[in-house]
Amino acid sequence: MTPDFPAAPDAALHAQLVAWRRHLHMHPEPSFQEHETAAFIESELRRMPGLSVTRPTATSVLGVLRGARPGRTVLLRADIDALPIQEENTFEYASTKPGLMHACGHDGHAAILLGVARQLSAGQADLPGEVRFIFQHAEENSPGGAEELVTSTPLMDGVDVVTGLHLISGLPSGEVHLKAGPLMAAPDTIDILIRGKGGHGAMPEEGVDPIAVGAQVVTNLQHVVSRGVSALDALVVSVTQFHAGSAHNVIPDTATLQGTVRAIDPAVRGQAPRLIERVVRGVCAAHGAECDFRYSYGYRPVVNTDWVVERLRHVAAQVVRPEQVKEARPWMAGEDFSAYLEKAPGAYFFLGVGSDEADSRWPHHHPRFTLDESALVVGVRMLQAAALDLAQPLTGPA
Repeated sequence: MTPDFPAAPDAALHAQLVAWRRHLHMHPEPSFQEHETAAFIESELRRMPGLSVTRPTATSVLGVLRGARPGRTVLLRADIDALPIQEENTFEYASTKPGLMHACGHDGHAAILLGVARQLSAGQADLPGEVRFIFQHAEENSPGGAEELVTSTPLMDGVDVVTGLHLISGLPSGEVHLKAGPLMAAPDTIDILIRGKGGHGAMPEEGVDPIAVGAQVVTNLQHVVSRGVSALDALVVSVTQFHAGSAHNVIPDTATLQGTVRAIDPAVRGQAPRLIERVVRGVCAAHGAECDFRYSYGYRPVVNTDWVVERLRHVAAQVVRPEQVKEARPWMAGEDFSAYLEKAPGAYFFLGVGSDEADSRWPHHHPRFTLDESALVVGVRMLQAAALDLAQPLTGPA
């Protein structure tokens, strides 16, 4: 059954989405501290008829809308946390909190899901099944808010299918990108402590320089990707922090390195710790240094369910023009949406918000990141239509 929805953007809806998004953008809060954000979202949801509103955790909000007809239970998700970034945008709704910014689009995600809740609550009499709207805390902080909600609350009890979206500044505004199977990577981390022997910078032969050893570790770790796994397998190893020393003429005793490892294929992910540790310990031993090595697993990869993606393609073809529905390329960023997919079939998809006119092509996590707000209505239409489609009692395999 194909749901009915307006084909053209609704000016009143757009204005409300922009107001919600800008309020959230002005008042960012980091992971596990989204108290004001959650209170604002709860207040807005309680204005909508027919919604049952609860707080599964101190900084997350759940709205539940039960339809008048039988059907499936659909979970729609938006993340709500911000990042520890000093905003460089100068528009009037820039962050009011020094050192904090919505630099990944979560303000847009939350505004879109509020819009979907408003739209569906207005048509509750025609709604099949049940739709749950989870405004999730702490996506940016592994192990993440999704894992807490899935393991410590009854959020997923009875859920038949789950979906959500991510706004992407690198895609043209209004385009919908979908992909069955692996979509996003597991974001694991590495921590390395190199122990050398400090001394005078003018007499390096009397010690073991952990900075020189660390530099060799960084260089040789690139061979894990280029020579340790198949060229057909996706793997990223990036050293992102290197700390050592305190004076121009002193060789320190230790150096610390930290970084991230990204893989989509579970088999490749399984190889990574052994390959990386072998390089680190081998380089250190070759130069007379010792090391401590820790590999920490982050979120699981996001792997979409085939039949759900096909339903979303069907929906997208009605929400936007056919040429705006594209096959998504796997993205090596991580997402704790994978926690929901461990419990129910579902799919995550991308919505483009990149536009030269809106100056919204800045990368995610950049101090100038922003959105083309005209795409917010497309996000509402997509999730609204997806909920109506997926909640039908016979949608997808039994």
